[in-house]
Amino acid sequence: MSAPHIAVYGATGHTGRLAAAELRARGREVILAGRDGGALKALSDELGGAPVHQAALDDPAALRELAGQADVLIHCAGPFTHTGEPVARAAAEAGCHYVDHALEQHHTKWMFDTMAEPARRAGITMVTAMSFYGGLGDLLTGAVAAGVSGIERVVTAYAVSGWRLTTGARRTAELLFADTRRITYTDGAQHVGYVEPRNAVFPFPPPLGPRTMIAPVPFSEVVTVPRHTPARRVEAQLTAQTFEEEQAFTSEHVDAATRARSDFTVAVQVITDAGGRAGQARGHDLWRMSALTSVEAAVRLADGHGPGPGVFGPAESFPAGPFLRDLERLGLFTLTLPEEER
Repeated sequence: MSAPHIAVYGATGHTGRLAAAELRARGREVILAGRDGGALKALSDELGGAPVHQAALDDPAALRELAGQADVLIHCAGPFTHTGEPVARAAAEAGCHYVDHALEQHHTKWMFDTMAEPARRAGITMVTAMSFYGGLGDLLTGAVAAGVSGIERVVTAYAVSGWRLTTGARRTAELLFADTRRITYTDGAQHVGYVEPRNAVFPFPPPLGPRTMIAPVPFSEVVTVPRHTPARRVEAQLTAQTFEEEQAFTSEHVDAATRARSDFTVAVQVITDAGGRAGQARGHDLWRMSALTSVEAAVRLADGHGPGPGVFGPAESFPAGPFLRDLERLGLFTLTLPEEER
C-alpha cells in the first residue's frame, strides 16, 4: 500500500510554502499545486523534487484530477470568498479529505450549509477554518469550555503586533471589513446584517494587561463555536493597535524571515452566571502557527484519525486540548488552560 499523499493548493504562497516544507520535513508525500506552473517547479526544486500539479480555479477538471491524486488536500490560497468553492467541490467529487485556512464567515457557513451532504456521500472529512484567526480561537474555546454549562458569552480576543499581510491576506482583510452583511451570534442564534463596530477593552492576562479592541471583528468563530459550545453570545475581538501599525498593509513583498516577526496572544473568556473560565496561547509568527495547524490536521486525516464523513470546524474535528498541546510541543506557542490537560 502506498503512503498517503497530501496536496497543498496555493503551495507557492507564504502559508503554502510553510505547510509544504513542514510536510516534507516529516517525510510525507507532498503534491505541490496551484495556478503558476513555473513557480511550482521552482518550489519543487527547493524542496528536493516534489511532484507538481498546475490547476487554475476555473478549471474544474484539473482540480478534480489534483484531488484524485491525493488523500488529503490542504487549501491555502485565499481569499476563500473567491477560491473556496471550486477547490472544496473538487475534493468532494474526487473523494479526497479537505482542510482549509479560511477565516471568512460566509465561506465557513457555506461549507456547513452546502458541502456537508456531498462530504458524507463521498465518505470524506472536510475541515474548514483551520487557521490562526478564527481557528485558534475556536480550538481554545473548545478546550476552555469543555464540561461547562450555562454559558452566557464566549469572547475570543486576538492581540497581534508586527503582523505583515501577504497579498492574499490584504485582499481578504479588505473583503471582510467592507462586508455590510456580517454574521453575528447573539441571543443563542445566528444573525446576518450590518454591525456597528465599537471599541471595547479586553482584560488580557499579564504582561499584556487590558487592551483597546475592535469589536466585533468578522472572524469565523461565530459560525464554528456554537456548533460545539452552547452559548448565548459569541464574539471575536482584535486589538485596535494591530491595524494602526504601518507595516501591516505595506509589507506584501518582504522576505520570509521578516514576515515571521509577529507576536500574538489569543485569549478566550467563557462566561457563565457563576463566573467562568479563561485560557490563552502566546507565541510568535502567526503564519507558521497557521500553516502547522493545517499540517497537524491533514496528517491526522491521512493517518485515519478524524471525526468521520461531513464538514467540521477545528474543535469539532479533533479533541481540542490534546490538539493544542501537540501544537505547543512544536514550539508554536505557550498554552495556558484552566486545567493541565483537557
